[in-house]
Amino acid sequence: MSNEQPVTVSRPDPHIAVVTIDNPPQNALNKEAREGVILALAELSADLDIRCVVLTGAGRGFCAGADLSETRRVATGPEEARTYLQEFDELVLAIEACRVPVIAAINGPAVGGGLEVALACDIRIAASSSFFIAAGVNVGLIANFWRLTRTVGLGPAKEIVLTGDRYTPAQALQWGLVTEVHPAENLLPAALAKAKRIASRVPLSVERVKQSLGEAQTMNLETYMTAQGEAFVALAASKDHTEALDSFLSKRPGKFTRE
Repeated sequence: MSNEQPVTVSRPDPHIAVVTIDNPPQNALNKEAREGVILALAELSADLDIRCVVLTGAGRGFCAGADLSETRRVATGPEEARTYLQEFDELVLAIEACRVPVIAAINGPAVGGGLEVALACDIRIAASSSFFIAAGVNVGLIANFWRLTRTVGLGPAKEIVLTGDRYTPAQALQWGLVTEVHPAENLLPAALAKAKRIASRVPLSVERVKQSLGEAQTMNLETYMTAQGEAFVALAASKDHTEALDSFLSKRPGKFTRE
């Protein structure tokens, strides 16, 4: 992808990719940026050498959410509002549907749509300079409530969404919105270290676990037991399962072939 585009992709490791939203000054998600992230994730999902993705922002900002100059069309009528929301939903659904885990390295403000992008990621870690705003009520709209409630629980979600206030990384860590907080200069190395750990696990297992975790919140016990049984039996029959056992007992890195 060209550096002139609002989204860039780098591959610091054969199994890891970094997708960077680079849309100055605040990495807003205009149409071009949204399409850039969707395209990047589609290409990385199709590349079976990739086992984990880190999503971050360029400069000092993670993602300021919607481009307000673009979203003014939302106020022009219900059809325009529905079209815009559907286009934005394509982005967050693409993150959730990515074949491999996506780690959000939140290096700065995650506001409105930027918070939703972070929530769609599988793991979130933050810089000490970051902050979080569910900005819907600040601009007379509604956003963030569905994924946020499932991530932090109803009580914290109500405070965050109803106030539209600014929340610190320490508060985000306390609520479980993020799992780690690092100095800004250590954030990307920490994200890459976590990505390398994930990439060293059995790929078929990691991918199936990601899928199952996403489905688990809507499963009843009977559905869960059936799904777990089918997945467990399939993975137990794989060559990579045997290789994982052998490499563990031999105290060597596994050589996995997705078979």
